[in-house]
Amino acid sequence: MLERKQVILGVSGGIAAYKAVQLLRLLTKAGADVHVIMTRSAQEFVTPLTFQTLSANPVHTELFNLISEQQIGHISLADRADLFIIAPATANIIGKVAGGIADDMLTTTVMATKAKVLIAPAMNVNMYTNPIYRDNEERLRRLGYLFVPPETGELACGWIGEGKLAAPESIFEAAMAALTSKTLNGQTIMVTAGPTREEIDPVRFVSNHSSGKMGYALAGAARRRGSRVILVSGPVGLTAPPGVELVRVESAAEMREAVMARVGECSVVIKAAAVADYRSVERSETKIKKQNDELTLRLVKNPDILAELGRLEQRPFLVGFAAETDSLEAGAAKKLAEKNLDMIVANDVSQPDAGFNVDTNRARILFRDGRSAECPLMSKNELADRILDHITTEFSPRRER
Repeated sequence: MLERKQVILGVSGGIAAYKAVQLLRLLTKAGADVHVIMTRSAQEFVTPLTFQTLSANPVHTELFNLISEQQIGHISLADRADLFIIAPATANIIGKVAGGIADDMLTTTVMATKAKVLIAPAMNVNMYTNPIYRDNEERLRRLGYLFVPPETGELACGWIGEGKLAAPESIFEAAMAALTSKTLNGQTIMVTAGPTREEIDPVRFVSNHSSGKMGYALAGAARRRGSRVILVSGPVGLTAPPGVELVRVESAAEMREAVMARVGECSVVIKAAAVADYRSVERSETKIKKQNDELTLRLVKNPDILAELGRLEQRPFLVGFAAETDSLEAGAAKKLAEKNLDMIVANDVSQPDAGFNVDTNRARILFRDGRSAECPLMSKNELADRILDHITTEFSPRRER
């Protein structure tokens, strides 16, 4: 999303200015070319040298400094921007932008840009709830400016309430969303992710190695494309992407209940979860004591959620996953047909750089008409976008009908 994009990062004066350094790192790691503009007040908290070192670009602080003999600084920056971020944005800066005041490098460049502007407010809670500030924000929203709402917490001034700058990760996610085409706007997409746990006794369970990273990447990518996203997640150590509706479950039965209760709302369901195939016939109410050299567990099949979805009379566009260790394409094709899917994503989890508990994946996507698409090794975030590209293409005819 951000590879080779020109991003202007405006930093205004507030204690949260130090968080803009972390945001800069996220943007540059994602491949963006970032140009920083600092107000005079911002320079009281963080030096321009910090941003210059990390961005590898000069930091702009003065309105009347020319980039070169032929370029006027604020116009040149405004013209080259793909995205303009102001973080942190003080009440003063937001008020000036809302009022059309352009009296320094930052406000003048904002006024001159035609790029999308993403604003992350940070201020005292009483300032944030002040009717004058609220009117300024609403005016900018009506004009198409984008906002990342502040968090609630302890503020630098000692007050507790709204006004704390959103986490850099949240601002980064909003930046990616701002540059993403809304190809799935208005759709409701359900994604299942992670493993399930089938308890044997109060301290033990049957599960698998799924980390949930692929499902969470899909949920975030779908949200960026404008979808309402319902994320049904087994137990994982991940933070849900901003803006998704998270439903936490433990067992396969709980996942089935959550999925079937919400499938009627969905136009697309992506079943990326690694649901345990079996559960214990009986769950011991007390811890099973270690007594003999061997212990026999009696297991019974769990409900097949994907197959049940495929049998629905009015079913959504249905995407499955096939985690295989051999006969990859044959196993995936069999699952695609038997479970009445529209697409299936097959990956070989025996490979060390793909599958469970890693940040990369490689896959082959199979379609119900016999076509297939190869996805070479890439990050799971990149693969998520590749999968959603195919869903957008395959789903469009059905949506138009």
